[in-house]
Amino acid sequence: MRPSARIPSVLAGFVLVAGGAFFAAPAAGAAAPASVQQCEQYITQHGKQLKDGVGQACYEGQIGNQTSCTASLGAIGLSDVASGACRAAH
Repeated sequence: MRPSARIPSVLAGFVLVAGGAFFAAPAAGAAAPASVQQCEQYITQHGKQLKDGVGQACYEGQIGNQTSCTASLGAIGLSDVASGACRAAH
């Protein structure tokens, strides 16, 4: 294969890979908010009101930082439902 023919082939390959990553990325991010919502639903189902900071605490639980999640929920007065809510987020 001539060097001049390889360059368009390589560029076409890069375009295909980049296009695949572009279309796959939104699908991966779409599942993220559901975990935070499940955490928030757990809190409201147990008779508690959502307060400032709940979303951030639930996000910490979603990414696997259960210690930070429960500590943050405890700091805003939700320690009695913190561990269950953080498990719901993960």
